[in-house]
Order: sequence, then C-alpha cells, then structure tokens
Amino acid sequence: MARTGAARPEEIRRHNLGLLLEQVHRDGELTRAELTQRLGLNRSTIGALVAELTDLGLIDERVPTGNERAGRPSHVVAPRADGPFAIAVEVDVDSVVTAAVTLGGDVLARYDHNLPAHGTTPYEIAARIAADVEELFASMPLGARSVGIGVSTPGTVAPTTGGRVEHAPNLEWRDEPFGAILAERLPPGIAVAFGNDANLGALAEHLRGAARGFHDAVYLTGKIGVGGGVIVDGKLLSGAGGFAGEVGHMLLDPSGPPCHCGSRGCVETYVGEEALLRLAGRTGPPTRESVAEVMRAARAGEPDALRGVRAVGVALGRTIANLVNLLNPQVVIMGGSLATVLELCRAEVEHEIDVRAMSEARRSVQLRTAGLGENSSLIGGAELAFGPLLADPVGTSVPPERADRRLARPTRAAM
Repeated sequence: MARTGAARPEEIRRHNLGLLLEQVHRDGELTRAELTQRLGLNRSTIGALVAELTDLGLIDERVPTGNERAGRPSHVVAPRADGPFAIAVEVDVDSVVTAAVTLGGDVLARYDHNLPAHGTTPYEIAARIAADVEELFASMPLGARSVGIGVSTPGTVAPTTGGRVEHAPNLEWRDEPFGAILAERLPPGIAVAFGNDANLGALAEHLRGAARGFHDAVYLTGKIGVGGGVIVDGKLLSGAGGFAGEVGHMLLDPSGPPCHCGSRGCVETYVGEEALLRLAGRTGPPTRESVAEVMRAARAGEPDALRGVRAVGVALGRTIANLVNLLNPQVVIMGGSLATVLELCRAEVEHEIDVRAMSEARRSVQLRTAGLGENSSLIGGAELAFGPLLADPVGTSVPPERADRRLARPTRAAM
C-alpha cells in the first residue's frame, strides 16, 4: 500500500480554522471553552484560531458581563454581524425568492416574486434573479462581502455542467444552460453554485432543522412536484451522476396517471399538489391559494377535501415505507404541502408504514415536519454558497480592509 505524505502544519491550521468557523456558523454564539471541548484542541490553539478568524472579519469575540455566565468567564465567539453573507436563490415552479443570508443563517433581506404557472423561461427567471441580486447588494452595509450565490432549482442539475438543468419537468425545461444564462446577467467574478431543491432542503434540515443530530435522514418536499434528498452517514447522497433522490419519480403503479416525466404512476401523480386537488374534487391548476383552501377545508372536516388529503396520506405512507426498507433512515422529514398532510393524516401515513415497512427498520424511524418550514431549500442554497469559505477560510476570505462587496472566486460549480 502506497504511503501518503504527512499533513503539513499549514494544512492542519487551515483545516482547524474551517472546523471552528463551521461550529460557529452552525450553532451561533459559543464560548472558547465549548469550542475547546468540541474540537479536542488545547486552549492556546483555540485562542490562536479565534484570533485569526477575527482578523479575517469572520467572527467577533467578547467577554461576558454581569451574571451572563457564572464562574470565570470564557470568551464568547459569534459570527460577525457585518461579516460575509451569501445570496440564496430558490427557483420554484410558481415563484422565485432571492435572499441575503449571514454566517449563522440569519436572513438579512429577501425578495419574493410569483411566476406564471407554466412556461416561464430560464431567461426570464435569470433576469429576475439578477435584478434582485443588484438590489440586495445595494441594500447591504458598506463593506459587506458576499461569498457568492447558491441557487436551488426544482430539477436535475449535473455536478460538472456549470448549472445546466438536465430536466425540470414542472418548469418544462430540458437541457437548459441556466448557469450560463444567469452568469451573463451577473457582475463578473461572483461564484455561483447550483443544486436540486430537495437535495439542498435535506442539507439545510440536516445542518439546522429537523434532521439535526441524525446521520441518516430522508427529506421529502411536496409542491407541484415531489422531491427527495437523502443524507447517508452524515453526507448528502448524490449518486454516480449527481441525480440521486428523485423520489417523485419512483413507481407506485405502472397503470397509474401520466406523469410530467413521461412515465405513469410515479409518486408525484399520487402525492403532488395536482394529485391532491384532483383527489379532493377540485378543478384548475394547483396554486398556493388552491392548495391552502383544500387544507383549510380538510381541517374543517369538509368530506371531499378530507378524502383527498387522506388519499395523499396513504400514498405518502407507501412511499415512505419503500424508502424505509431501502435506506433504513433514522428520520423522514416532510416539507412543503407534505408537512400539512402529515399533520392532518399522521394516522393514515403511519398505518401504511406499519404494514409495509420491515419491522426492524420501522421501529427506528421518526416522522417529522421540516424545522425550517418553507425556507429549507432557500437556506440550503446559502449553505451551498458558504461551502468554499467553510472549507478554507484563509484561501477564500478577504480581510475587511481590502474587501469590496464580492468575496468570491470566479469558478461556478453544481451540486
């Protein structure tokens, strides 16, 4: 077996800087003593790392006052209030959201826009995003620095194609160079990364939401389509081509309703919002308002609405049972309209899992609604943008006195 060279002190230092910054980014305010315990480093090393990250303008440090902490006070470390921020973008079938998100996960500002139900082109969405990015940059404090942009899309995005959307059935996009289209409309030098919405939702829920503390999790989101993201051993499952997690296009019944993907009887045709409206006896396309009306009616006990939501709950339970048998997760998290389905019809969902999942795997799995609510994929986009900074704070950072509003490298990646 070939030997590899020992890690150099510089590499170890950069690695430890990233670990410390990641702790503060994920958990917010921490004491030096807590960081010492978590990272297993001595106090002087922690002090040196904190000092360097402070010099880079990434964190602040203070001494607690009064009765804030008992005993000998340990210095408190937290993300810098005017430190770097990420631009997070969530493209959905009927909306686009662009937001500025700080280290620590706070949303500074956001712009929400509704889109036509069908036929919105990549060019129109890219123009909307670029205009909102310009507005966000203008609204940030002078000297605030952006780590880049993380874009969530409801489709398959190849990791090596610079944001090319291979297929987004509900947007009616196929093989669209969305990354290149967006890059043409943004100022030069801004790093842009792209990811599937459900994958990014799973990432955010694992770091900050209902899957926190679990190593194996599944995130399901129900909108017009149904998406899935899978966390295995603490890491996002991407698959050989980066397309893992297309739960919405798992087969439930080959003779079932036609799906946007070209197949029949996909999970999406039984669990998505179009299915919900159909099963509840509603006509017309799914919108936020029409879906909310069905949920309100079901809560009030209206028979058709309740029958439709229960039917979706049964199909959702069968889908989860398949995932439990395949992946043996510790937790399955529902986002979007599926969160409300679980709240209204937990008994139906759990019954299907009880009778269809292997008992050994069934006993260990929890069902939860998304801890980040409707913002899971948006926050996941911010985490995608923060990735290079957390991996290498020294190589990616620009000290405040030398920074402009763009703290970015000109590379563009996809997730």
